[in-house]
Amino acid sequence: MTQERWIALTEWPLAVVGVVFITAYAVEVLDEPAGVYGRLLELTIWVSWATFVVDYLVRLILSDNRSRWFARHLPELLIVALPVLRPLRLLRLLAVLAVLHRVTGRAIRGRVLMFTVVTVLVLIFVASLAILDTERDRADATIRTFGDALWWSITTITTIGYGDYSPTTLTGRVIAVGLMIGGISLIGVVTATIATWIVERVNEDDEANMVATRKQINALHAEIRELRADLARAPGADTATDGSAVPVADGPAP
Repeated sequence: MTQERWIALTEWPLAVVGVVFITAYAVEVLDEPAGVYGRLLELTIWVSWATFVVDYLVRLILSDNRSRWFARHLPELLIVALPVLRPLRLLRLLAVLAVLHRVTGRAIRGRVLMFTVVTVLVLIFVASLAILDTERDRADATIRTFGDALWWSITTITTIGYGDYSPTTLTGRVIAVGLMIGGISLIGVVTATIATWIVERVNEDDEANMVATRKQINALHAEIRELRADLARAPGADTATDGSAVPVADGPAP
C-alpha cells in the first residue's frame, strides 16, 4: 500500500463521510434536537471527524519521508487536532471542506467553472451553519435565523457587506474573515478562467488565420510551378542552366 493508492481508494468514501458530517451538523444546528436524537447526531459528527483523523495518520505513516510530510502538512494537523477543544469544534468543518476540495478537485479537474460553483455553494452553506451556531445565543446577536445567516454569508463572500447583519463574537468574526478570503480567492479564480478563455479563443482565431494563409501560399507556389512547366513546354522555349525555362526569339541567330 502506498500513499497514492490509499488516497485513490479513500477519496470517495471520505467524501461520503463529509456529506454525512455536514448533514448531521445541519440537522443539529437547525433543529437543535435534544435527548437520544441529539446525542446520536453528536456521535455521528464526532465519528465522522475521527475518520478524517485516521486518514491523516495513515497518510503520514505511508509517506516516503514522514518528517518532511509532517512539516508540509502542519495546517492539516491543526485542523484535525484542535477540534478536540470544544471552543474550537467548528474547525471540524475545515476538515470536511479540505476532503471535499480534494475529491472534487480530482473529479472535475479542468472544469474550473463547475468546481468554483460547487465550492461557492458548499462554502456558503457551511459558513451559514457555522455563524448561526456561533451567534444566535448571544444577547446582542443580529443573526438569529438560518435565513439571516444565509443572507450574511452571501453578502460577505461577495465582499458587498451591507452591514445589516454582522457577527458579534470572536469566533463569528474569524468565520467572517475566512469567508471573505474565500470569496476573494474564488473571484480571482473566475476572473482568471474568463481571461484564459478569451486568450484561448484569440489564439484559435490566429491559428485558423495562419492555416488559411499557409494554404494560400502553397496554392500560389503550385500555380507558379505549373506556369514554369507550361513555359518549358512552350515552342521556342529553352532551358537555362538552373532548370528554368527561358524563351528564345524566333529567326536566325546573328
